[in-house]
Amino acid sequence: MVKLLRNIVLVLLLIIFISIVYNFRNRESNTVSALMASAVSSKEYKGVFIRDEEIILYSGNGVLSYNVSDGGRVGNGTVIAEAYPSDEQLSIKHEKAKLEKELAVLQKIQNPGTLESAQPANLSESIAENYRRLICSRDTGDFETLDEVSEELLVKLSTYQIITEEVQGFSQKISDIKAEIAKLDAKAVAPQETISAKRSAYFASYIDGYEDKLTTKNLDSLTVSMLEGITDRKSTAPNVVGKLIDGYGWYLALVADNSKKEYAIGDEVKLRFDSSAEAYPAQITDIRDESKNKSIIIISCDKFNYELVQHRAEIVELIKGEHNGLKVPREAIRFADVKTTYTDENGNEAEKVLTSKGVYIRKGEQILFKKIKVVYEGSDYVLSEVNDDPEYLALYDDIMIEEVEKENEK
Repeated sequence: MVKLLRNIVLVLLLIIFISIVYNFRNRESNTVSALMASAVSSKEYKGVFIRDEEIILYSGNGVLSYNVSDGGRVGNGTVIAEAYPSDEQLSIKHEKAKLEKELAVLQKIQNPGTLESAQPANLSESIAENYRRLICSRDTGDFETLDEVSEELLVKLSTYQIITEEVQGFSQKISDIKAEIAKLDAKAVAPQETISAKRSAYFASYIDGYEDKLTTKNLDSLTVSMLEGITDRKSTAPNVVGKLIDGYGWYLALVADNSKKEYAIGDEVKLRFDSSAEAYPAQITDIRDESKNKSIIIISCDKFNYELVQHRAEIVELIKGEHNGLKVPREAIRFADVKTTYTDENGNEAEKVLTSKGVYIRKGEQILFKKIKVVYEGSDYVLSEVNDDPEYLALYDDIMIEEVEKENEK
């Protein structure tokens, strides 16, 4: 009999324990933590680049070898390109440039001053730092810095090998490269035509035929039909070298529905193109309403690089704002009457009840209403401004998803 009672008590205790665990887990599953999140308010359009440009031509005879990369700065007399009689001469020139770069690195490593000043411990630390910079440059798409850091890393790794006697040096390799360069020099011929810049500007090899039409002086004459008809087409004319671009400032023109006055002259925005991960700061300088739902928006930007001169028309993400705040599911948003203390016109403190937007949170055994201030609205969530006021939602609060019965609120 005693054994039976003991078993019954154990079963009851087990049921109670399971019930407690189940209720706790069920209660926890109906809440979500208030965490920081970010969101971008943006829309995509077809953007058309507007710049002041001058086409550069040559005779059309021979194969071009460029000395200046797209987006590069040139001065009066800078050699932009050279024309050679065959592709073989281009290969010789490129191979020689590659070997000369490798030779310069090896000579830097072999330099007595480099070796004498190098200490293994300092080099190890410097190599680690270079490696971190290399990864950072790769992840951010900064390829110019990536090449520079890669070369520095190669020099330091090779120097470390020499001073730790893992290798004896690179004297033989240097001699071999010099011999290869001499062989290439024997095969090389002088260019049959040299194309130089006649003034200071930026260079781009991309030509599309719009250079004399899409200029800054013609901004006021742009129409919706004109912009919608512009395509991204690269010219294949045989005698074209490229073009000179005046200054690093440029404009982007696009057609948008601005019937809700979403954009205004003077707005600071950011531009992100399909061809680049970078977001470029810019400003809206003009808006012309051509019809009820079609407006021409002119945006100016003073950032300039390789990616920005590879197209005439490109899909652009026009970023109006970037927002940070506490992420709140839409289904958790509630409205409640909240007592608010204020100072009346006589200087006396008084109370009034206002209907406020917010969420219910669970704090221990309590259910509390916390106000939110929406700074961004997504499809199924909003971002609420972080506020030190205890009446507002705070970081890590447990937001309740389900409806709260009035008698449970405290």
